[in-house]
Amino acid sequence: MPLFSQESIQAYRSQTYHIAPGKRVTTRQEAIEFVNQRGFIFFWPIKNLLLPSLWVAVAGERPVADAHDDPGHVTWGWKDSLLGSHHWYYAKILRKRATMIAMDTAPYFYALSENYGAPDEDYLTLYEQGRLTLEAKTIYEALWDNGPLDTVALRKAVRMTSRESDARFNRALTGLQSDFKILPVGVTQAGAWRYAFAYDVVARHYPELPERARFISDGEAQKELVKKYFLSVGAAQMRDVSKLFQWKSNTLVKTIDDLVASDILVREQESANNADRWLVLADLV
Repeated sequence: MPLFSQESIQAYRSQTYHIAPGKRVTTRQEAIEFVNQRGFIFFWPIKNLLLPSLWVAVAGERPVADAHDDPGHVTWGWKDSLLGSHHWYYAKILRKRATMIAMDTAPYFYALSENYGAPDEDYLTLYEQGRLTLEAKTIYEALWDNGPLDTVALRKAVRMTSRESDARFNRALTGLQSDFKILPVGVTQAGAWRYAFAYDVVARHYPELPERARFISDGEAQKELVKKYFLSVGAAQMRDVSKLFQWKSNTLVKTIDDLVASDILVREQESANNADRWLVLADLV
């Protein structure tokens, strides 16, 4: 007997994704509340990744519009106006895509990052171990030494202004964001387009974040994030969870086992393999 029906899960998501009639997000304050309710969402919907997004909550289940005057693009203004604020944490995090995280949830992500309490030293250790590129090291040092810099000034500071360096610069910038080392904190009118993010070091911009994450264990962080994930999506297969978080297989299995043992999730008893096995919020069964 199935644990759930697809119709029941779609009905659940129509509420949590804010796509049900009368549930759409229409103001910046409602967008803030949406992120706080869900814990973390994508800014845009990402193909083949199961997670709510601000675009869908505002514009409905339709492709992101190319037209700049599409009403759904009000999300850009909300996002830009709140960069670096304490309303939400925004950076390229999950799958290195634009992610919005509630400030109460951010410590759980930070606890899983490779930051160990010494922002002026941790990056050097990673570099010496070959786990941080030279470009990433140079960018981090420029921000650490100079304070917030917009993209144009940052490229000049690290001597990566040529087109040939575009890919390496952007890859390093994204990698540093995904590990909670830097984040965009504002928008400036720099560059040819008069639009450029300004970046800063996370531990300096949000000095309370490392302290709040200090006593959160990896297991506790993983359980909390997966729990919030299922509170958003209702049901998912192991492959969906793995694809989003990209944790080691044994880590994910233990996390799921702990949530099942805590009666938060219910696991389908039979499936072709573990990746195909459905997991459902216990309250929905």
